Amino acid sequence: MKILAKDKVAELLEKIAQQAEVYVPMAIEQGSGFYPWTEDNKNQPLLLDALNVYNSPKYILFPQTERMYDLKQQGQDLSIDQTHEDSSPRVIFGVRACDARALRSLDDVFLTRGFEDSFYKARRDNVTVIGNACYAPGANCFCEAMGVDLTEPEADVILRDAGNDGYIWESKTETGDKLTRAVAEFLNDKETKAPEAKSFQTQVDYDGVAEKLKGMFEHPLWEKMAEPCVNCGACTYICPSCHCFDIQVKMWGDSGYRFRCWDSCMYAEYSAEAGGGNPRPSGVERFRNRFLHKLEFFSERYGYSLCTGCGRCTIVCPAGVRITDIIKAIKEVDSSVGL
Repeated sequence: MKILAKDKVAELLEKIAQQAEVYVPMAIEQGSGFYPWTEDNKNQPLLLDALNVYNSPKYILFPQTERMYDLKQQGQDLSIDQTHEDSSPRVIFGVRACDARALRSLDDVFLTRGFEDSFYKARRDNVTVIGNACYAPGANCFCEAMGVDLTEPEADVILRDAGNDGYIWESKTETGDKLTRAVAEFLNDKETKAPEAKSFQTQVDYDGVAEKLKGMFEHPLWEKMAEPCVNCGACTYICPSCHCFDIQVKMWGDSGYRFRCWDSCMYAEYSAEAGGGNPRPSGVERFRNRFLHKLEFFSERYGYSLCTGCGRCTIVCPAGVRITDIIKAIKEVDSSVGL
């Protein structure tokens, strides 16, 4: 098997960075996330040994603010002057299984069912994902319950921490094979063993929840569960798989540009209609929609939950709302009540 020595990681990143933008999990100031491997960042702590980072790699494929195209207005006519599809090669290094599953969900949303988002596709077609297998779930992790194998991130290459022996380097795709050949000088042949995965501290049973929710749209459970929620939207912005967005335009005279930016289904404006109506005017209705989307609607359309079990929303929620508690409540409730 191929082994990457831990003291060779920086050199390997330097090699890859000669041909592509490289994003790595690291700590910068008071936060952590996937940041570019640049001269300014190279001295920051790499977090390959950390369970996960605060911000997921979602923004690399789906930027928080994205300029789409420039436009010009001539009387009643509007013409597109330039599009901004970014096909620069990128490598995301050290992605945990929960975040890798989130990238798959973005692929399904933006690239399947008869429509391809050209802006997302330009990035996705030129991204190589290097996963980082987990073996010690954290206190808020529950990815296994959501159908994610923590030791098998959906990636082009998987790293497995073998302690002092280094990282086992396992190519999983043709893209991974190509990268492996490009960095062969940093990989040694050696037999070693990956660690055994530890048990999850957070236990929750998602089986049957999506089906049960089909009969719970009007259930009083939602009012009770939504009581502490302040609709701040923090959960949607920290989530690696949430993908609500808004599209707006900026004009100066007869020239301008259109851009899109992240939005949140927890905000009243998101579902507001031009005529003044709103199908989800209250916080309870927006709360219900978020969790139905996570646990039922997405599963009906794509065959798996939109929640990846990373636990970030639990960590950032100022009101103590836990999606695991909601799943448990749904499992226990009488779904015929309130119908």
